[in-house]
Amino acid sequence: MDYLASISWNKVTPCLVFLIFEVVLEFSECATQAEVNKHLELGRDFLARGQLSDALTHYHAAVEGDPHNYLTYFKRGTVYYALGKAKFALQDFSKVLELKSDFTSARLQRANVYLKLAQYTDAKNDYLEVTYADPYNEEAINQYHRIDEYIEDLRLVEAYYRGGDHRAAVELATRLLDVSPWSAHLRQLRAESYVALNDLFSAVSDIRSVNRLQQDSTDGYYRLATLLYKLGHVSDALKEIRECLKLDPEHKKCFPFYKKVKKVDKLLQECEDKSSARDFAGCMKSASAVLLVETEVTLVIFEARRWLCSCAVKEELYTEALGHCSSALELRRDARLLCDRADALLGLEMYDDAIRAYKEALELDEGFQRAKEGLSRAQKLQKQSEQRDYYKILGVKRTATKQEIIKAYRKAAQKWHPDSYHGDEKKLAEKKFIDIAAAKEVLTDPEKRAQFDGGSDPLDPDAQRHDAFHSPFHHFQHGSPFQFKFHFN
Repeated sequence: MDYLASISWNKVTPCLVFLIFEVVLEFSECATQAEVNKHLELGRDFLARGQLSDALTHYHAAVEGDPHNYLTYFKRGTVYYALGKAKFALQDFSKVLELKSDFTSARLQRANVYLKLAQYTDAKNDYLEVTYADPYNEEAINQYHRIDEYIEDLRLVEAYYRGGDHRAAVELATRLLDVSPWSAHLRQLRAESYVALNDLFSAVSDIRSVNRLQQDSTDGYYRLATLLYKLGHVSDALKEIRECLKLDPEHKKCFPFYKKVKKVDKLLQECEDKSSARDFAGCMKSASAVLLVETEVTLVIFEARRWLCSCAVKEELYTEALGHCSSALELRRDARLLCDRADALLGLEMYDDAIRAYKEALELDEGFQRAKEGLSRAQKLQKQSEQRDYYKILGVKRTATKQEIIKAYRKAAQKWHPDSYHGDEKKLAEKKFIDIAAAKEVLTDPEKRAQFDGGSDPLDPDAQRHDAFHSPFHHFQHGSPFQFKFHFN
């Protein structure tokens, strides 16, 4: 360009002007071809290393630089094929054949794409064309002879589906999808058959594949969202329904469903957050609100009732918790839920029932550590219930603080102080006072309290009989009169 600027154009003849621009044009074309070749070389290198996305970037550039070169389209189409991008691979191979109709490799590749898409008639025509050009091409010959079988199988799948024989439809569609994995039609048929068989997890997998293959399908996103919601996967359903609204913000099905799912998701998230923050009453309130919004979808109702059960147990509303747990278990047997129910039963001192619930949880999940620990605790508490219960003696909850325990001890000690009684009542008071003192000792000592909560009595009565001297109450066991001088300030 510096050379062109230096020319005195008023002295240049028209013929010379033409020659100058011809040279510049040739130079420009050479530079462009060099860039195209460079992109093709880099694309080949990335392809050899298996870096398909990088290879695709350079093949894009090569096609833009030379849009009439059939080889650049073929190479890019090959990468699209490897990436499973059927639509774009098909476009590139068709473009190759438009530019060079006798390019057999491109026709064979296009036939393979048609086969994977279950467009069997188009595949059959291309395979036939390949055999005309290359009579010994085994791949084309073999596939050509099997195409009619695939066509018949597809008709059978459709017939099974229409006739309601969904299990047969699933089995045959599965075999056919080994040959045609990019067929949205086949996957949709199999998905709907899975739904009819109540195998929603498998249906979700197929609908996800359909959405990837079709792209930009509001119906596909709506279908996937409703299936996920039925499975109780509310957050996942919300993500999919939002994809529908990105394509059509006022979609007549997606928009109202979005409002409902968004509300349920918010309430269930509140249950989790409030439970983590130990706001168990708030957790129960949010769970109850879910049941007002959702009255039909079983697994969403189950989630709400599961939170009601869990949070009621933690709030020590054991009787109420049992009702919620039972309602949830009627919908679905769940090891965590059975443990929640068992915890409520323990709170009500129904040890036999609690042990059965923990055992049932282990039948569902034999490695569930919470159930193992709960069963061990329940068995110890059952044994302990036959002995003295220090919490009952002081009249405090198992969650009582040290200050609450000391306060209860002082009140009980004043009530049952032996100096306040005579005769037989004095003997009863002595026994009560010993138990009260023992309860204070155990429950105000973190180590001993942990032992007791685990089902072991750190002040085992048998041990005290064998070694009374080591008992803190050994002076009560002597026959001498009591002279108590306790102060409760």
